[in-house]
Amino acid sequence: MSVDSKRVEADPSAVSTPETPSNLTLSIGPVLLRPLEIHRVYLPPQKTTFQKLKHRLSEIFFPDDPLHRFKNQTFLRKVVLGLHFLFPILQWVPSYSLSTFRSDLVSGLTIASLAIPQGISYAKLANLPPIIGLYSSFVPPLIYSLLGSSKHLGVGPVSIASLVMGTMLSETVSSTHESDLYLRLAFTATFFAGLFQASLGLFRLGFIIDFLSKATLVGFMAGAAVIVSLQQLKGLLGIVHFTKKMQIIPVMSSVFGHTKEWSWKTIVLGFGFLIFLLTARLTSLKRPKLFWISAAAPLTSVILSTLLVYLLKSELHGVSEIGELPDGLNPPSANILYFHGPHLGLAIKAGIVTGILSLTEGIAVGRTFACLQNYQVDGNKEMMAIGLMNMVGSCSSCYVTTGSFSRSAVNYNAGAKTAFSNIVMAGAVLVTLLFLMPLFYYTPNLVLAAIIITAVIGLMDYNAAFLLWKLDKLEFLACLCSFFGVLFISVPMGLTVSVGVSVFKILLHVTRPNTVVLGNIPGTQIYQNVSRYENASRVPYFLILGIESPIYFANSTYLHERILRWVWEEEERLKEKEENLKCVVLDMTAVTAIDSSGIDAIYELRKTLLNRSVQLVLVNPVGSVMEKLHHSKILDLFRTNQLYLTVGEAVTDISSSWKA
Repeated sequence: MSVDSKRVEADPSAVSTPETPSNLTLSIGPVLLRPLEIHRVYLPPQKTTFQKLKHRLSEIFFPDDPLHRFKNQTFLRKVVLGLHFLFPILQWVPSYSLSTFRSDLVSGLTIASLAIPQGISYAKLANLPPIIGLYSSFVPPLIYSLLGSSKHLGVGPVSIASLVMGTMLSETVSSTHESDLYLRLAFTATFFAGLFQASLGLFRLGFIIDFLSKATLVGFMAGAAVIVSLQQLKGLLGIVHFTKKMQIIPVMSSVFGHTKEWSWKTIVLGFGFLIFLLTARLTSLKRPKLFWISAAAPLTSVILSTLLVYLLKSELHGVSEIGELPDGLNPPSANILYFHGPHLGLAIKAGIVTGILSLTEGIAVGRTFACLQNYQVDGNKEMMAIGLMNMVGSCSSCYVTTGSFSRSAVNYNAGAKTAFSNIVMAGAVLVTLLFLMPLFYYTPNLVLAAIIITAVIGLMDYNAAFLLWKLDKLEFLACLCSFFGVLFISVPMGLTVSVGVSVFKILLHVTRPNTVVLGNIPGTQIYQNVSRYENASRVPYFLILGIESPIYFANSTYLHERILRWVWEEEERLKEKEENLKCVVLDMTAVTAIDSSGIDAIYELRKTLLNRSVQLVLVNPVGSVMEKLHHSKILDLFRTNQLYLTVGEAVTDISSSWKA
């Protein structure tokens, strides 16, 4: 039987293989090879180095093509679109209606009832004066309403960022003995957090925060929630002398080491309000239409507890109170930012860590509610908006703020239509700052502790952890490392360890990629993993391998050795059948990239197999891989019966040449 060889060896833009005669039908073992056309494998279109670099940078930094809206527009229209891009508020203000205003008004007042007690509570969590929490619930929401693209994001202090900032700063500076310095460092850390966040958005480097995987965040938030809850035992039990450390062992030692300071009055009131708040939260979870119950519960608790302490102050003597809070608008703080001195490094470090955490939470929350309402949230624009509001906030006595999940959920359920709900909330906080501050004098600290516990308990996502265990044991390990790292080492170190485990997982996948043996599904030209598909059968004389990773310097040696091991195992298997291995086929469909080390590995593999009288065949290299193989001249070695578009064509054509 003759084989018609129609080859175009001189054409560098295509590598062809012989066509099978139209009347060719072969049977090799279990595989029936029917007439099949052999297609060429083409090189990608030629591009200059500048074009390649431009395309690559565009894919890295501009995957969403933010300038597409400016194409084919007049100059005036481009100016308008530019203003809309910088200030999203200009997009919805012209069409704002009375019905929309009513919805935003109700939503804003609802989240204000949650934001006021949470702001006071979270400020104490960061070891800051309670008034700073209210300041942080006034200016940042106004800035975000101008620059943010989310309609439902409720802006303000959040528990995780407050905890991390308080922990990192308290390790070096005392919030009680060096209160002025501590406050300066908190504002400075907020400034650097905002600068870092805005820089990520400006330079479109948001992929950096992607290193905080879901597994990392699940474990970190659960560990932080436990630590935060245990820290609040100070307020619930009435302990005066309490540890400043955040690890579980010192905290529990402090709790049970100061049993003489426990106050039964504080315990009864504290756990009573805690049960009330948890019941309200559980009711809203079971019946989402009753969301207003959990939203109003914190402010209701503050009002009731304040009245109780005021009316029964003689009987409740000894219950710790907030005390006097200054009234008035945010005082400027730009003049006290700490830009030189021995603690500048601490402020920068705390700012970057809290900036990453708050940015991750804010963008995740914004995208979650955007998906529910089918609109887009620009991640880079959100980074800039959150960063700028923190930079402005640091100059107006605010500490790190971002989008809060609890406030955003209440905002969404209350029917918010635009970011104007944040302006309404800020207005309610403004009224509180100007006229209502004296009313908080008798507010007991125990109710703030109960509010914090109720808020952070929702961060413990048991279902997500269980799903991680079912899906990926290594991700579950990262989750556990994050959880126990926060509990037993420290909050920043727990985060670092979990990120390290996640990076190790990436390196493990890159350096030890998966390779599988492919077999033919009878009656088709489909080749799949033989261990996955029971009816997929090996082709006699062939070893068909699928490589499921780019081939880089980090894994080229491993792949070379692993493929040779597959060859050795296949030869041992065929000896029992008195057959020989004649051809190794590498399916490179999933090999998305290759470097010089990978090319050398293929060359060495081909040479090793030739010494064993085994042919090496490449199937379907992608465009960039083909181009590099072509420029390295190694492609010239694969121009005759060694380069094919599909595995089926490779097996058919090579088998026909043997038969011929």
